[in-house]
Amino acid sequence: MAPSAAQSDGAAQLDGAAQPDGAAQLKERIRAHGVALGFDAIGFADIDLQQAEAGLAEWLRAGFHGEMDYMARHGPVSAGGSGLRAQPAALLPGTVSVITARINYLSAPVEQLEQGLTRANQAYVSVYARGRDYHKVLRNKLRALTECIDAELAPHGGSASRATHRPFTDSAPVMEVALAEKSGLGWRGKHTLLLDRSVGSFFFLGEIYTSLALPPDAPVSDHCGQCFACKDACPTGAITGPYQVDARRCISYLTIEIKGAIPEEFRPLIGNRIYGCDDCQLVCPWNKFAQAAAEPDFVKVRNGLDSASLLDLFAWSAVEF
Repeated sequence: MAPSAAQSDGAAQLDGAAQPDGAAQLKERIRAHGVALGFDAIGFADIDLQQAEAGLAEWLRAGFHGEMDYMARHGPVSAGGSGLRAQPAALLPGTVSVITARINYLSAPVEQLEQGLTRANQAYVSVYARGRDYHKVLRNKLRALTECIDAELAPHGGSASRATHRPFTDSAPVMEVALAEKSGLGWRGKHTLLLDRSVGSFFFLGEIYTSLALPPDAPVSDHCGQCFACKDACPTGAITGPYQVDARRCISYLTIEIKGAIPEEFRPLIGNRIYGCDDCQLVCPWNKFAQAAAEPDFVKVRNGLDSASLLDLFAWSAVEF
């Protein structure tokens, strides 16, 4: 959604003497609108990403991003990037707050997904990719949420009614997990995905950058403890340490990101996984509490992608593909 107006002071404030209370009330109305639109949780964060940027710089210097040049292109200046990824206000001038959103995508019980990995002839497609393209679904919902925000602001007039918003979902140099963590939607697990004690990790994230000064939510504490189930379960050893993934070894990277042939050393380890990998999530104890998707576009599996055999897909023509 195109910005509705630029802010000369970099932040749109609610007019009136009780501005802090007004901002807190607006925040809760935005949260309610988000839930009504189908999001499972809405959070609010500030835009200080210095700590996350330092971690990203270290990851890039180690070369863990492999062929994903886009990760480095707008990464930290210290790692040769533009610095845009960790500077929301540079990506959207005037941004002072980030609204984060979470929506569940699990379309089958965890036990059923685990069984799919034991069937050597089944073509295993990561569960997140079985429904409609999440970029489209989340972007539409986030745009609808910005319209709700504009409707809330209109009666106030002044600078508040001219706030700038822009939605993102895995489509721009945005540090999604870091912002979601700052906003209290969960903590970064040892597999580097976001985790929540009540729903596990089978959810998508989206963000709205805004010039509205909204009070941030408090982050939650880490609850991975001494568990290393994700690291132990990774078929290719991509989780090289707590909170650290070498993407060059990750099956999601190997089956989606690289353009050339999969290195021979990883081929026997991939098994029947042809698009993505869910292993680190399937073994996570917190995903005992994973919630099924309520969004119809994620509940409905496309083209039999939850049951196709490897032979079926090998037999596809170029047109069918």
